[in-house]
This record gives sequence, structure tokens and C-alpha cells, in this order.
Amino acid sequence: MFDLDGYSSAIFAGLQQTLLVGILAMLLACFIGVVGALAKKSSITFLRTVSSFYTATIRGIPELILLLLIFYGVPTFLQDVFAGLGYEVIINLNPFVAGIVTLGFIYGAFSTEVFRGAFGQVPKGQIEAAKSIGMNGWQIFFRITFPQALRFSIPGLSNVWMLLIKATALISVIQLDEVMRMTKIAANSTQKPFTAYAFAALLFLGITLVSMGVQRYLENKYAKGHH
Repeated sequence: MFDLDGYSSAIFAGLQQTLLVGILAMLLACFIGVVGALAKKSSITFLRTVSSFYTATIRGIPELILLLLIFYGVPTFLQDVFAGLGYEVIINLNPFVAGIVTLGFIYGAFSTEVFRGAFGQVPKGQIEAAKSIGMNGWQIFFRITFPQALRFSIPGLSNVWMLLIKATALISVIQLDEVMRMTKIAANSTQKPFTAYAFAALLFLGITLVSMGVQRYLENKYAKGHH
């Protein structure tokens, strides 16, 4: 039913690109989220202001606009700046890298809020106890705060992942050969748009179902001993 005159293998190849972009972008988003959450909890006003501005701005701009701005707008802007200085520079961004950076940057804002809430759930008594036995700030963070915050953040990060993996469909506009781009090629070549897009929808649904299973597994694993 979903052979699509041989194009189904090309869509599966696109699925590999989608998953790779999604996983790497999620790792970047988590890193940004931890840094952003720490900045929001910082006693330094400048860091709190920058982090708040970042999350408010990114969550208020559509992903597609940010993707086009980074992939097409930034290189053109930099080329114009160099041209104004008397240099002729050609800047071409790699679609794969641009997709990872853009999605990671966007969903880093959502991850920031997830980690901010997770850090707030860590019992303060444990932190005070760690200080009382001589632990420094880094030791407290890596041994007490972060491990527990990671457990508290699983539901929120799972939601971020679900949104991010669906948003990978947008990177077809920058000519990356992921699921949606290959699906569009298959639909146009075979003249079977319903079959092609239904196939892509089932693939994304499959990713979602597997992700939900992984989420339940992680929640059960890290919930042991904490009931």
C-alpha cells in the first residue's frame, strides 16, 4: 500500500535525517535550557533579564520565521556588512547544521522554563545539608541539584521533544532531505499525494508512540525510591 513506486525507501532515508536532526537539536535545547534556567535563578540582574528576554522573544516568534531568518537572513546580513567594509564574502549555511541550531535555539527557550521549574522542586533542605558538610557550588549542582532536577523535568522535556520532532517538518523549506522533503518529492513524482502524506503522518505518529513509551519507562525508573 505504501510502496509509492519505490519512493518509500527514500522517505525512510529522510526519517533518519529527521531523527538525527531532532536528537541533536534536543541535546542543544537541553544544554541551553539548563544554562537559561540557571541564569533565571541567578542573583545577577543582567543574567535574569537576558534569559527572560530570550524565552519571551523566542516563544513569541513562529518557528518558520526563525528558521528562514537564520538560514537566509543571517548570511545575507553578514555579506552586506562585509561588503560595506570592502570585502566580498559568500556565506552559505549547511541546511543540516542550520536545522539543528535553529530548532535547538527555539526549543531551548521551552527547555529553560522546564528546568527552571525542575530546579525549584529540589528540596532546599538537601542543598543546605550539602553546604553544611562543605560541598562547594559545583559539587552541590552536579551531585544534588541537577540529578534530581533531571528527574522532575522528564514530563516537561518529553513534551518539548514531541513539539520539536514535529517541528522538524519545517526544515524541508531549507532543502534538507528529511521526511517532509522526500515525501513531497514522492507525492509529486508518483501523483499519489494522499498516500505519500499519509505515510509520513504514520511515521511521525510512530515516533510519538515510541517517545511516549520511553517517557513512561524513564518516569517509572526514576520514580523508584521516591514515592
